[in-house]
Amino acid sequence: MSLPSQRRAMLVLLVMSGLIISICMGLRQSLGLFMRPMTLEFGISAATFGFSIALQNIVWGVSQPFVGAVADRYGAKPVLIATAFIYAAGLLLMVFANAVPGGLHIAGFLAGVGTAGTGFGVLIGTVSRATTQEKRTTTVGIVAAAGSLGTMVIAPIGQGLIDGFGWKEAMVAFAVLAASMAVLSLAIREQPLAAGASTAARLSVGDAVREAMAHRGYLFMTLAFFACGFQLVFLTTHLPAYLQLCGIAPGVGATALALIGLFNAIGTYIFGLLGARYSQKHLLALIYLLRTVFIIAFLLVPVAPASTLIFAAAMGFLWLGVVPLVTGIIGRVFGLTHFNTLYGVVFLSHQVGSFFGAWMGGVVFDRMGNYDFAWSALIVIGVAAFMLQWLMDEKPPAEHVPAARPAPA
Repeated sequence: MSLPSQRRAMLVLLVMSGLIISICMGLRQSLGLFMRPMTLEFGISAATFGFSIALQNIVWGVSQPFVGAVADRYGAKPVLIATAFIYAAGLLLMVFANAVPGGLHIAGFLAGVGTAGTGFGVLIGTVSRATTQEKRTTTVGIVAAAGSLGTMVIAPIGQGLIDGFGWKEAMVAFAVLAASMAVLSLAIREQPLAAGASTAARLSVGDAVREAMAHRGYLFMTLAFFACGFQLVFLTTHLPAYLQLCGIAPGVGATALALIGLFNAIGTYIFGLLGARYSQKHLLALIYLLRTVFIIAFLLVPVAPASTLIFAAAMGFLWLGVVPLVTGIIGRVFGLTHFNTLYGVVFLSHQVGSFFGAWMGGVVFDRMGNYDFAWSALIVIGVAAFMLQWLMDEKPPAEHVPAARPAPA
């Protein structure tokens, strides 16, 4: 392939990856808008709805290493197409959830598998392989930033559709949008491994996972990522309902989600740039710490539209800045041969946190009538994540192998 053709293909890869991730994450982060109308119409509790979202997140996490391994072996395109249609089927099933036994939870399962294929895990690995190490965090930051804009657009559209036509019609529109990711995937052409981006060691998938799991720094980063999922999915699932309990109009919740998307794009791009110049592990730790500080500040002031939107902007700025930093560390420490698989294992921890964040919020509200305990849990877990990430060991595994002793004379 000639150099101009490679550049065009790379540009298409970046643009389409950004669009697909934008749609995927925008849909996922806007599902909290449906909690109130669905619980009222179906007569289900907040905990039941929260468990469905939690199930979606845990299935996303559990399936991510396997979906990533398939993409590592067969390429991203077939995985993207298949999982886009699975995602659409899950959203469409939510409309008929009351007519199908366990329908809401089956829908959550399907949406979880769909998100594993069309979200960050597969596409960020594809982009990382096509980028040199020096430009990797910046390029991933650009793609992730573009992907962050989906919430800014989709959340207000979703709320408008719910208000104008009803939640079922809005969910059908979401399903059509999910299916469109399969069409966008057709334009993607995977690029050859960039110069300097290969890994010297050619381990099997099992050996690569075992090597990573024996690495203390990898384990610390994986545990810290639990807090990321716990905090963020609690907010996307329960913040609109919490605001309505505080007397804030529903439109403010949708606007808050849109602001998260806008500032998410800005923050992700900036952290991608910073990750190319400064310690990635320390930047990650600061993200966890600052999120926790802003949560505390939000709880200390009276809840009002202005304070809510400021909080949303601050959290949005820190939302997905973790993506270029985590992917940068994995690629630098372990190489790119099994990148999607190793990222999937780390992301599983994130999704376990997401599961408990979404489910715990619903359980706490049903039992206590408020979210006080849930907010406290977000703070404690955030502080723990900061400490784990700050202390992370980021030396490659080879540097931990002691040098062989010279043979006796």
